[in-house]
Amino acid sequence: MVGVAQTAVNAERKAQATASERDLQRAQLERIPLPTKSLYADVHDANLWANPLLSAGPDTLTLRINTDPAPAAGKAAAHHQESQIRPEDLAKTVAAIPPGAWRYGRVIVVAESQHINPKDRPRARRNVEVALQQLNDLGIVVEEWPAR
Repeated sequence: MVGVAQTAVNAERKAQATASERDLQRAQLERIPLPTKSLYADVHDANLWANPLLSAGPDTLTLRINTDPAPAAGKAAAHHQESQIRPEDLAKTVAAIPPGAWRYGRVIVVAESQHINPKDRPRARRNVEVALQQLNDLGIVVEEWPAR
């Protein structure tokens, strides 16, 4: 009985720590203004998207961030950085994205990767769903695109 009680106490402490961490992440992201849809409503090409973009595979997520300081409107960003991240690290990683990478405001594209084996599609879709839940929980507007 003591072991069960200790396990419950440990679980409660872990939940509180996670909640505190999520509150800090939300606070960091609140520095980014809400999105301005008129800036991105007509952008449907990943090469022209100026904000962070997330592509979900069966095991990892690929986060692309434009590093071009001022891409011209309608022009593909010349420089971007891609990182492979685990779904469980998404909130921490997104909260650390520099404010200058959010050119449209607090909005991100999420798409299922097109470069996956058809048998892995259900796992990739689960990663999309996990990403959508975490991003919404952080207060980020999500534009879900078809596989890219």
